[in-house]
Amino acid sequence: MRRGGFSPVPPRGVGGANTCDACHVSFAEPHASWSRSVNTTPRTVLVVDDDATLRGALDSVLASQGYRVLSAGEPDAAYGLLARGPVDAVLLDVRLPTMSGLALYLAIVSRWPTLTGRIAFMTADAHAPDVEPWLDRHHCTVFPKPFRFAQLARWLDATLQERDCQVAGR
Repeated sequence: MRRGGFSPVPPRGVGGANTCDACHVSFAEPHASWSRSVNTTPRTVLVVDDDATLRGALDSVLASQGYRVLSAGEPDAAYGLLARGPVDAVLLDVRLPTMSGLALYLAIVSRWPTLTGRIAFMTADAHAPDVEPWLDRHHCTVFPKPFRFAQLARWLDATLQERDCQVAGR
C-alpha cells in the first residue's frame, strides 16, 4: 500500500488455503478490527475491476465483514452506481475497458470531491511508465496486485475512521 510517495508494500504469502489463486489475493491474516462493533449503518464500498473473479472475492469477503458492496466491471457502470447514492470508499483498478481507472478517478473526484482520499487503486501496473508518475502526482493509495486483504482492511478502517472524525468535527 502506498500513500504519498511511491512505496508499495511487496506482496507476501500468496498461495495456500486462504488465498484466491485466481485473483491472487491473500485472505490469510485476520484483521483485529473486524471483530469490533461497527457503525449501525453498513459502510458502502464500490469495487471497480474488470476481473470478475477478483470482484467476486472482494464482494464476498467485504460483505462477510459487514460492508455493503457495490461492484462494477466497467467505468460507466461504476459512475452510474456512484450517481445512485453515497459510497464510503472506492477500490479501483487502473486498467479498465473503455476508460482507464486513472481517468475514472478524475471524473469521480470532480463530481464527488468528498471521495478524495477514499479511493484506492488495485493494479499489477503500479510501476508502468504511464501509471507511476500519475499515482505519485495525485498521492493515491495503491495496492499492487497481488495484495493481501489485511492490507486493504487496514486502509479501509483508517480511511473510514478518519472520515468519521471529520464528520463529527473532531
